[in-house]
Order: sequence, then C-alpha cells, then structure tokens
Amino acid sequence: MVINEPARQVPLYGEYEVVVLGGGPAGVLAAASAARNGASVLLVERYGFLGGMGTAAGVSNFCGLHANIHGEIRQVVHGMTDDLLDRMRAMDGLNDPHLILGKIHAQAYDISAFKCAADGLVQDSGAQVLFHALATGLTRDDQGRVDALFLETKSGRCAVRAKIFIDCSGDADIAQWGGLPFEKGDALGHMLYPTLMFKVGNVDGVRAQEAWKTIPTLMDEAAASGEFTFPRKGAIVRPQKHDYEWRVNVTQLANADGSAADGTNAESLSAGELEGRRQIMNYLAFLRAKVPGFEQAYVLDIAPQLGIRETRRIVGEAVLTREHVLGCADFPDSIGVNGWPLEMHTAGDVKWVWPPIPESRGYNQLPFRMMVPRRGPGVATNVLVAGRCASMTHEGQSAARVSGSCFVMGEAAGAASAMALRDGISPGDISIPALQAQLTQQGAFLGGRD
Repeated sequence: MVINEPARQVPLYGEYEVVVLGGGPAGVLAAASAARNGASVLLVERYGFLGGMGTAAGVSNFCGLHANIHGEIRQVVHGMTDDLLDRMRAMDGLNDPHLILGKIHAQAYDISAFKCAADGLVQDSGAQVLFHALATGLTRDDQGRVDALFLETKSGRCAVRAKIFIDCSGDADIAQWGGLPFEKGDALGHMLYPTLMFKVGNVDGVRAQEAWKTIPTLMDEAAASGEFTFPRKGAIVRPQKHDYEWRVNVTQLANADGSAADGTNAESLSAGELEGRRQIMNYLAFLRAKVPGFEQAYVLDIAPQLGIRETRRIVGEAVLTREHVLGCADFPDSIGVNGWPLEMHTAGDVKWVWPPIPESRGYNQLPFRMMVPRRGPGVATNVLVAGRCASMTHEGQSAARVSGSCFVMGEAAGAASAMALRDGISPGDISIPALQAQLTQQGAFLGGRD
C-alpha cells in the first residue's frame, strides 16, 4: 500500500559551485579543499557536527594515516590532513600513534577535538555548512546531470543547486538517486558487519596496565566455561588519553538471518541499535567480573549511531581490489596512498590480511578514477564519489574505507572539482598531471615506485 503525497513547490536554499553531501573525513576535506581552491561550497551534514563515523559512531581512532614501509612505520597521509591533525594537537586532543597487532600504527583522539578542529578547518577554508539536513532525493537536468539535491530540515523541505556534487554520504546516496552504477557487498551481497562503539570509565589504569593483550584470552576462557557469550572475536579494548577511560570495539550487529545489519535499511538499523546496547551491557558485566582494573567500570558513553563499515559502493572508471592492496599497486592517476591492510569483519570474527612485511613498501596508491562513476548512457557526469562508497571491491573496500584513505580521496575530489569549474569541464575530464601537481603543492604524498 502507498500514500500519494501532494505535489508541492520546494524553496531553493541556495546555489553553489560545489555541494558536498556528508561531513565525514572525506566530506570535511572535500569541502575545505574545493573552497581553498576558489569554489563556492556548501557542506551538507545530517547531524549537528562533523566527523562522520569518527564522531557519530564513536570510532575515536584514525586508521590508515600510516604504513609499514619495509618494517618501518611512517605517516603517509599528509596534505590538508596535517592541518586537521595540527588543530587537534593544539587542543591537546590527539594522542601519539600506537601500535596495532605489532604491525601498524593507529592514532587515538578526543572526539570533541575532532569535531571542533573540523569546524575550524571547513570554516577557515570559506566553505559554508548546513547541519541537521537530511538529503532525500535529487533532480536532474535535460542533459542528465544532477541539478539539485532535496533536503529535509527543521525549517522544512528545501533544495540546493550546484554545478558539481561530491557524494561523501558513505552510502552512495547521490549515486543511487542519480542512477549511477553501484554494488553492495560481495558477489552474494554479504557486507562487512557494523559495530556499536562505546567507552567505559572509572578504570583503574594502574591495575589494568596492558589489559588489551590479555582480554582476548580472558574472553576465550569465559566463553569456554559458558559464563559469557560474545558476538565476535577480535575485541579491541584500548585506553584513551587518560587511562581511566577505555574505548571498546567488540559488538557485532546482524539481522535475524545472520547477515550483516544494513546501514541503508531503517528497520535493520533500528534492530541493530537495540541489539548493540544489549551486547554492551553484557560485555560490561564481563569486564567487571574478569578483567583486573575494571571492577568498578561503567559505561561512560555509547556512540550516537552504529559504526557502518560498508553499504553501497559505486562502480567507477577504476576499481580498487584486494590484489591492489596486497600487491602495493601503483596507478598513473594516483591521488595519495592507503597503508591499511584488509580488515574484514566477517560473521563472529575479524580477519586481517597484510601485504608482505617487511618485504613490501606497505602501501598502495589510490587512483583518481575510483571516484569517477563509470560512464554510460544516462550517467551523470557532474558527480564525484569519495570515501567508503568509492569504487572498490568488497575486499578492497575493507582496507581503503578507513579515515586515512577517506582524507586522501576527499582532498583530491575537492581540488578536482575546483579545477573542473575553472576549465568548464566535467570533473572526470580534468588533467591528471595538473591535479597531482596541485595536491603535491598542498603537501599530499602521492607515493611512487620503490
């Protein structure tokens, strides 16, 4: 059954050269990069703050900023990312990098510092921001290009018009509404499982010490005895800047049939939120009962939303694959690099697959073409797609979905859009050497052959 909605005229909120949908790592840098390069920009975000999964989902760790290069771990994502990190560091909101699985660095941060630093980066670039705006659809012009994006706000329904749209929604929303080709999950439709992140407080850091090393064994023992059950292996429990606060990444959200909760399905999302909080309380009971230093711990914070790892991915002019990641691939249209391994959140587990260490340089280049939708009849040519919904296979995306790669793609998408506007062409037709020169001037590291 359907209900017919009466036709209505929608007020135009504004016209811009570039509209960026989604204020996660890709969207923040896309908006700032386009504006710094001279474009008039609007960044549209459904929450009242920026950061995407890094804030709304409570991730609080930058992954993919570093690579293990022949056994030496180095930061490989630079450019405007360095500006953001410097702003967070000035707020005392950025930890030193820490070792993960003995092979790679991640970098913990204070979520409030990320929110405030992202605000400053975008505003100082000259871009405008519209918070509390949920995109719901679009219109196309007579040449098939995306013309306007419809938004639902507390002021009512409105539309924003742009010459170029950058889809950083994470779910490829513009691509889906605009008829661009996309995929979802692997060949059987299986997606990476989401997690509901949380933090615990009142931990005795002196007694807890390096509990992250012993917690997996304590979980195995508790599960074997039947005292506790856990949704997955591979728990990541780490102290934050102050050792009385610990971040917990352990929940796993599935549908009734065992498949991954779907971040594009309202019913699945609702069930996942409820189940996630149930799992959190069960895990807190385990921490209190079995882990020294956690006897008086409590749930300090539960993220506002599920941490979604994968939904739709566009089919682009280039597709990043498992083989590209593990083979440390080069591309002639490189816009930066990814140093994160395959991180596949499968049913009940997390599987890691790495490039050879220390034999390899530990990173693959990211091609500009992975952000350009594959051209064909009816495909809009004024859209770029950056972030976890760019063009990757299911396994390739398990590596390049992390914040480091999203920063890289966002900065490149913003610079490319500004170049296309200056030249009066589609963003997919810009000069790659000119884009690479601009990104290098902005401080980005594009990688290169050994």
